Amino acid sequence: MPPVERFVCRFAAEPPQAGLPDGEWATTLQAEFLAACLRIEPDDGEEIGEAEALRWFPDRTWAGRTYVPVTARTTTGLELYGHVSFAPADSEAEDGAGEASDFAASADYTDETAEANPEWKVDLCEEVIAGWRGEGGRRAAMTLVWGAPLVPGGRVATAELDGLAVDQCLVRDDRFTLIAPDAYRGDYLDIKLWDADGRELASESLYDEDDEDEE
Repeated sequence: MPPVERFVCRFAAEPPQAGLPDGEWATTLQAEFLAACLRIEPDDGEEIGEAEALRWFPDRTWAGRTYVPVTARTTTGLELYGHVSFAPADSEAEDGAGEASDFAASADYTDETAEANPEWKVDLCEEVIAGWRGEGGRRAAMTLVWGAPLVPGGRVATAELDGLAVDQCLVRDDRFTLIAPDAYRGDYLDIKLWDADGRELASESLYDEDDEDEE
């Protein structure tokens, strides 16, 4: 195989290693996330409300940390989103908890919900978790992306950078998680949804047109 034209990290994160959190493990993660929610500083006059049921997404591990994304609607109709991360044990228990340590959590909120945007085909959240240095010191934003298909039949989600697949994840229980380099050499991630026969069902950019024009 000849040398590739673009040198960028691909498929760097481990695939999901555990099922969606439940039981005592879910309770542990919930406490971390809700504590992060209490640290949110809402916009002036904004009433966030209380979190309702938490929806967990598949775990992904990169650079020695495991990330478990989560969303939750609030009693005021907003959506909380974020993740809980931790240092996994060398040998984890079957429920995914094991001897996990060094917990950290991030939380924010939005009024942009799927119900308010019927044109969406995939409901996405994202957060930059680290950086990656490429050739010539160029930096990519290693980005945690989690989402839920809004069209039926999705089996695999991929992250593409200028047409190059840099991560993928099976869709489980109508949700997926990706970790991929973004904003690298002037290119930005597209998240694509595929069916079992490899047909593209949806493609969503992490940026709207106004964001891209500003960049």
